[in-house]
This record gives sequence, C-alpha cells and structure tokens, in this order.
Amino acid sequence: MDKKKMRYTVEGGGEVSPAVIKRLPRYFRYLRELIRNGKLRISSGELSEMMHVTASQIRQDLNCFGGFGQQGYGYNVNYLYAKICEILGVGEGFRAVMIGAGNLGRALVRSPMFEKRGVDIVAMFDVAPELVGSSVAGVNVLHVDGLERFCEENVVDIAVLTLPKEYATEVAERLVKIGVAGIWNFTSKELVCPEPVVVENVHIGDSLMTLCYELRCRSLQEEEQ
Repeated sequence: MDKKKMRYTVEGGGEVSPAVIKRLPRYFRYLRELIRNGKLRISSGELSEMMHVTASQIRQDLNCFGGFGQQGYGYNVNYLYAKICEILGVGEGFRAVMIGAGNLGRALVRSPMFEKRGVDIVAMFDVAPELVGSSVAGVNVLHVDGLERFCEENVVDIAVLTLPKEYATEVAERLVKIGVAGIWNFTSKELVCPEPVVVENVHIGDSLMTLCYELRCRSLQEEEQ
C-alpha cells in the first residue's frame, strides 16, 4: 500500500478520529525532548503528567495505532518516537514550496521547524521585483508566474501559502490543477479544495483570541472573588 495514501483505522473499522490525529504532534514533541534527556522508557502515567492528558487518553490514542506499550514496562521512548514519526510522515521526504516571500514566509523558511519534521523547502514564490531573484536561508525566490513550470520539473508535495488572502483561492486552484497534494494555508482565507488535495487552514488570530478569552475569564473570576 502507498504510505502517502494510507489511512489508519481503529479496531472494528472507521478512521482514527481527527482529535487523536491532532494530539500526535504533541507526542512527537514530548518524546523528542525525552530522547534529548536520555530517557529510555516511560509509563503512560509519567507521560500524562508531562502532557496534561489523562493516562487513559494516552493509552486510547496509542491503541488506535497498535498500542506500542508493554504492561509493567511502559513505553520504549525511542521505539514509540520512531512509530509516531512513521505515522506522521516524518522522514517521508516531503518537498514544499512557500508562496509568499513576505515577513511571515521568510520567518517560516528560516525556522528549523521544517527540517526537524523532514520537510524540505525547495523554492519560494512572489511577485515583488525586490524579492524575486533573492534567496532566504538558501532558498531561491522565484516569480509566481513560473509556479506551474517549476512544479512540473520538480517534485512538490506541499504548498505553504503566506500570500495576501485575496489571492489565496486563485493560487489554490492553480495548485490543484498541477497536482500539489497538500496546502498549508496561513492566509486567513478558509480554503476548501477537491479531493484528494488536503488543506490545513491555519488561523493564528484564532489562537490569539482564544488566549484573550481565557485571560478575560480569569479576570472576571478574580473580580467576583
């Protein structure tokens, strides 16, 4: 089976829930930190204390993919990390382009985030004359008019959109036509693309507003007390 098309199913049928999938990157981060600290094994209880997720939830999540633990021993940290990496596609060699070489695009390209997750940024695209022809962290900035040709000549799995939102739909349609499989969208424009294209819409402002909500609730509670 093609790993890129594989879907994990829980016992009895049905795909793994989105909530479980959303938690997998947290396991990835915490396990990586444990490896750095030389931790060889860990129990669901210890992991629960670190992640602020119940031990029962951790066991349920991991059981969706085979469990990986041993009763009385817990989890082998290196083995579990390797399995989480496999499930998340780390090391699959995915290649990405950044469309939009403004402040956010440049900041993302300079971040070690992609390298740590096995994603290679192979090019950036923009329309600004002062940016086209330059490079950011060793990645060349090309004119967006050449997007189709570049993708025809190079393997591109993911497009990261950091361009103005009014151009998001048009560019997404172009990406669908040339067969780019995944779109990571930072434009604040909610994109929906036809299958099999996968879209992850990222709304940074939503996260900020959630934080503001929590702070407001805390402030109100303190006033009541």
